[in-house]
Amino acid sequence: MNGLISCGPILYARLTLSLLLLLRAGVGVEAAPEGQIIWAAPFSLSPTLFDPAEYQGSITSMMTFYALHDALFKPMPGRPMAPGLAESWSVARDGRSYEFLLRKDVRFHNGDLMTAEDVKFSFERYRGTAAKLLKEKVAAVEVVDGYRVRIRLKEPWPDFMTFVGTPATGAAWIVPRSYVLRVGEEGFKKAPVGAGPYRFVSFTPGVELVLEAHEGFWRKVPAVKRLVFRSVPDDTTRLTMLKRGDVDIAYNLRGPLAQEVQRTPGLTLTRALLAATSWLDFTTGQWDPKSPWHDRRARLAASLSIDREAINQAETLGFAKAAASIIPSGFEFAWPAPAIPFDPARSRKLLSEAGYPNGFDAGDYVCDMPFASVGEAVINYLGAVGIRARLRPLERAAFLNQWQDKKATHLLQAASSSFGNAVTRIERHMLSGSSFAFGSYAEIDDLFLQQARELDRGRREAVLHAIQRIAYERVMFAPIWQVAQLNGVRARIDQPGIGLIEYLPYSSPYEDLRVRP
Repeated sequence: MNGLISCGPILYARLTLSLLLLLRAGVGVEAAPEGQIIWAAPFSLSPTLFDPAEYQGSITSMMTFYALHDALFKPMPGRPMAPGLAESWSVARDGRSYEFLLRKDVRFHNGDLMTAEDVKFSFERYRGTAAKLLKEKVAAVEVVDGYRVRIRLKEPWPDFMTFVGTPATGAAWIVPRSYVLRVGEEGFKKAPVGAGPYRFVSFTPGVELVLEAHEGFWRKVPAVKRLVFRSVPDDTTRLTMLKRGDVDIAYNLRGPLAQEVQRTPGLTLTRALLAATSWLDFTTGQWDPKSPWHDRRARLAASLSIDREAINQAETLGFAKAAASIIPSGFEFAWPAPAIPFDPARSRKLLSEAGYPNGFDAGDYVCDMPFASVGEAVINYLGAVGIRARLRPLERAAFLNQWQDKKATHLLQAASSSFGNAVTRIERHMLSGSSFAFGSYAEIDDLFLQQARELDRGRREAVLHAIQRIAYERVMFAPIWQVAQLNGVRARIDQPGIGLIEYLPYSSPYEDLRVRP
């Protein structure tokens, strides 16, 4: 006879009542997702934000990746490299192979069970930022068994985990092999499937992305049922929508708009310091003997003409940092570059010495549209010393096309928000043939190869510092700032998730977000 029934009707009733009380209290039971959150994003959403294989190193992709997908390892609150789809990893004594133990019983949104085959497929399919470097370094990706993957290297590579264990690349963000093969590359972009806390519902290009909670997510059931991301490039419109209640969170509200958020009852201004630095790139001119920018004195004059702290105060109320390097000061192996003073008098003197006493026409100044106000400020500072330029703001996709395809031939307001360390930033922006570099110096290329083979940390750091010192002294770039993103949040959002993960300006982890009843 069943033991519970044999206890008698009174005891049975008491046990039943106790169970109901526990369920109501939520003990051991995760509540079903409820409600929705709507964001106003400062850029146009595109399908490239749905596919980890297309990752170009921009932190923008993390806004969607953290919802739709999951990685072997990724930054999480309090941890720069937390276990995700991999529970652990180990490295061979000779440093030539890494083995990952995968989490069991993880299912993609379509119900497929994640296995080592999906990891191998995703890694080999990857074609985004640093894909060329990964192919040069990796000898093979091997399936040991259903839940173990081994990656063999051609030689020891000290930064392997930096490139695959953080969003320095998208190679370790896992997609379902069988689904991608079935629907094809274009089919995957139209209806992406991942292993993240939210599944794809619909997408209207340039308008709106809608996601719903994936209740089978391994870490926890998301608290919010529905996420809606709307493309709102105009910052004034984003603030208006926030004040009207059309959106719950408005990203990237700077200057007077941020101050208005602070003054408005029911709204909160949040901030997050990014791993994003912004700089003036001299593009092809630096490497063209016929261009004024080929002369170091002209480049230094441009750099000295910029009042970085004034831009910081005007744009982010002082929450950003004036930069002297394109590498964030908190990154591993970052060289402490001396501050660059605001010195327009010396700037004019340098221009005169370079043969331009009346300045010169610098042509177009290309920038990402959400940061057009920064570009306008820089152009005004350049103009004050005689360097004349015309602002040309572009939508993000067009801006990246101008940059990556080397179509910009005058001035470009570059920015990098990728995770990693000094190595990952140098690899993307300072080497000959890099995705986002218009040129480099032979010494930098040689030193980079040297540090990649150096296993002693102290000696590696010295070499990496030498690279950064060369870039600083030769004025390869005119750094502007390390960006802080300011956002407006409505009071109904109990946990917006902004700033929970270091250097990530967007709401994450999405499964931790909460709305008030």
